[in-house]
Amino acid sequence: MISSSDYSALPPAADLQRLCKALAVLDAINSPDWEYRYYSYNPAWSDDEQIMEMRDGEGDQMLVLFRPEGCVINGYLHEYDQPSKAQVTRGLPEAFDDFMFGEPVNSIGTTFCLWYTPAHGWQRGIVENEDDGSEELLYIFDGQPATYAEWATEYYTDESDKKPVTAEAVAPIYRQEPVTKAKVLALVDEVEDWTMLATDLQEIGYPYEFS
Repeated sequence: MISSSDYSALPPAADLQRLCKALAVLDAINSPDWEYRYYSYNPAWSDDEQIMEMRDGEGDQMLVLFRPEGCVINGYLHEYDQPSKAQVTRGLPEAFDDFMFGEPVNSIGTTFCLWYTPAHGWQRGIVENEDDGSEELLYIFDGQPATYAEWATEYYTDESDKKPVTAEAVAPIYRQEPVTKAKVLALVDEVEDWTMLATDLQEIGYPYEFS
């Protein structure tokens, strides 16, 4: 299980960025309504910055910022105490300071923080309490299509007549293959508005072929 105390299984920044885009694409397909999605991706967060956001609607939130220098993860779980931010960000590269100490992170809060640079790989600051709940948010980054499929089946199809989400349907998106209508219909039974989905994919910056 990936956590802030055992993050050896986290992929390098470039691979994590592709995975984050895939998660946003899959959620856009599974949930036409943006407000019900867990994962979203903004490739134009600011100059030279892209961001993935996870929010569960119950107070937990995770932001992953990608910059040329690498990436940084800010996690917040509302049922856990917030540690000293100065401690959990000890050693944080200066390139990530504005993000971690500015908005919206400052208002959201910080339960755990991890960062990646090509020179040093994944790192963290000083963590006094290993029980920070980080595995509840980080597990999705194991890169296994079955992990997303299991979660999405429970979240998007529970108590509904939607078909289960399968690892086989998720895998092409994890491989960064262009989205086609066939790939979409392998995930969901129908799409009410293909134009809206195309717009979502354009906003994520993910290739698609709906012709």
